[in-house]
Amino acid sequence: MRKPPSRKGTNQMSENFEKALASRVAGGYPQPLFDAMRYSLFNGGKRLRPRLLLSACADLGGDENEAMPFACAMEMIHTYSLIHDDLPAMDNDDFRRGQPTCHKKFGEAVAILAGDGLLNLAFETMAEACENSSVEAAGRRFAAAGIIAKAAGARGMVGGQAADIDSDAARADGAVLTFIHEKKTAALFSAALAAGSALAGAAGEKRAAMAEAGKCLGLAFQIKDDICDAAAEKDAGKASYAVFYGLEKAEEDYMRHSQEAIRLIARECPPDGALHSLAVSMSGL
Repeated sequence: MRKPPSRKGTNQMSENFEKALASRVAGGYPQPLFDAMRYSLFNGGKRLRPRLLLSACADLGGDENEAMPFACAMEMIHTYSLIHDDLPAMDNDDFRRGQPTCHKKFGEAVAILAGDGLLNLAFETMAEACENSSVEAAGRRFAAAGIIAKAAGARGMVGGQAADIDSDAARADGAVLTFIHEKKTAALFSAALAAGSALAGAAGEKRAAMAEAGKCLGLAFQIKDDICDAAAEKDAGKASYAVFYGLEKAEEDYMRHSQEAIRLIARECPPDGALHSLAVSMSGL
């Protein structure tokens, strides 16, 4: 197994990712469409999903260059979902990360198309990586693309978003909340670790364990978000883990999911690897 990346190597990985992502949306006509895509892609995101994918691949002995197109695709899919989530027909948000949302900056029509453009560019990016592949690498790349596609679609993130729109605090129950959290948020976290593992050649129980670790990270991430929203008295009418279960249980479940994610990652990956460090940092443990 290749030695996992050092902190310096992790920083270089992030720089390489930003360059690769920028190259995918450089130029383009009509200009307003590509301006809106770039505006949303480079609006201060934490890059958690691509970082998880790249770190998983590296720590399991894979090649960063092979994983990079799939990491870019993950961020494109995540960003498209945020653009559409902010629209008046969905959450109707005016600001994201302290900046005007895409539809406030460019208008609703361009924002919808920018989201569409990023989603399709994600699959174009993955398809090109599969096409420009050796026979030996093709299976890994097709597996990663399939994992990401399933997590992003109607049986994954989109399904979770649809359930979230239809939910409210008065009608929510535990099963609905679990479905929303698992699909809307955790599905892409799980896909990031599973796809990164697949690109490193992992399969079977190891890939399943990494997918479960990603799911646990995603659940912890969403529960913490709900806790923060409850503390700020935000989204009071929406179904929320913290509102439904109470802050004490929400904190307990946040810790439980975080610890399980770290346990699985420590079992499957080097303890001094980039992924373990990232998971600990995300969890605040």
